Amino acid sequence: MSNAPEKTTLVPAQTPDIDGAVRFTPHPLRAAILGEVHARPFTAISVPSRILHFAFDTGGGRAQADRANLVSFCNGRSLAAPLPAEKHHRVAFGATVLRWEQHSEFTTYTWEMPAQEDQTPFHPDAASLVSLMQLVPQPGPLLAAIDLCLMRDDPQRAVLERLFDRASLAAGENSDGLALYATDFRPDPAGFIRILIVDRGLGPERAGALVQRVIEIETYRTLALLGLPEAQRVAPSIGKIEHRLAEVTEAMKGAGDLAGNRALLDELTALAAEVEAGAAATGYRFSATRAYNDIVQQRLQTIGETKVKGLPTWSSFLARRMKPATQTCAAIEARQANLSLKLARAANLLRTRVDVALEDQNQRLLQSMNRRTQLQLRLQTTVEGLSVAAITYYVVGLFSYVAKAAHDSGLVRIEPGYATAIFVPVAALAIWLILRRIRNRHIGGEERD
Repeated sequence: MSNAPEKTTLVPAQTPDIDGAVRFTPHPLRAAILGEVHARPFTAISVPSRILHFAFDTGGGRAQADRANLVSFCNGRSLAAPLPAEKHHRVAFGATVLRWEQHSEFTTYTWEMPAQEDQTPFHPDAASLVSLMQLVPQPGPLLAAIDLCLMRDDPQRAVLERLFDRASLAAGENSDGLALYATDFRPDPAGFIRILIVDRGLGPERAGALVQRVIEIETYRTLALLGLPEAQRVAPSIGKIEHRLAEVTEAMKGAGDLAGNRALLDELTALAAEVEAGAAATGYRFSATRAYNDIVQQRLQTIGETKVKGLPTWSSFLARRMKPATQTCAAIEARQANLSLKLARAANLLRTRVDVALEDQNQRLLQSMNRRTQLQLRLQTTVEGLSVAAITYYVVGLFSYVAKAAHDSGLVRIEPGYATAIFVPVAALAIWLILRRIRNRHIGGEERD
């Protein structure tokens, strides 16, 4: 008998197709997950080029209307329209390319146009090119507008101090020095943030990747700073609640009566509700600020900046400008959380004092009810004795009539007075026993209930 292990044969879960490949049933989300990696690919951009980028707030249901407008735009020009599930679409009509991207709370339109080799950077003015964006109805409030010029290396035309405000000029080179990019982060007369990228040998693919990263830095920088006005708006309310909390906790030391503790507890509850309402209103915005700031920092790290001519890099410039704003949002969010915790602790302490006071009040009430019950029991005993006497009197009176009638008729020889006297203690004892039995029966029934 052989001890060799039996050979196991793996049977496919599905029957092979005609071509011999085994088909498995995929997860419903597998295609979406795999496609997300390629949802926003870098596109090659020829040099020189001019790029206009817009970001619009499409929250609150405006995203669906924007998609419908884009579909109408594409269908009207016999262009491929985005599919219902697509978040990214790219179409070309003539020499112009439109890139459309839909995000959770905003939508971007990027128009790529070729430029002349000897053309002066940012000429013509962006105001003369904004008619491109007017081909589609505005999706929502404008968040970011970028005028980006991608040009070949030309020291005579790429004089940064002439193109930008020297006071806020920030520039840098990528990790291998094949590109220079600069901006002053200031809106021009048309409202655009101007960005210059000088190509020193990147090639179309790497140029497209750098353009997209630079545009994302400016877009997400703007979105990250949306949390600052919210922080400034709720800061006075938080300060007022903190001051009032200190006053309430100080008043808790002297409040000993139940009414005073209840009034303080009601005020703490109202303060806690106000804090929670403010935290609910700003929570999403502060979380978005953190997320967008992380994206900005990640894009800057990916580029790998090096300094140019002693000018501040984008990283150092944005750190000085953005860090105070993001820290303000983080500080307000932390104050909200800390204040909510303090209010909860104070309310729990005060609620405990109110509960103890209520228990003491209930105990005194029960003691009073017990004394009243004892008095009622004594009164009931007294009334019971009087009731025995009264009932006995009436029963004996009736018995005397019976005794007289029996004596007069000759049925009984005993004198009615003697018979009545003998009957009095018997009647009193019987009536007392009957009343006691009735009372014990009622008391026993209440105890069983």
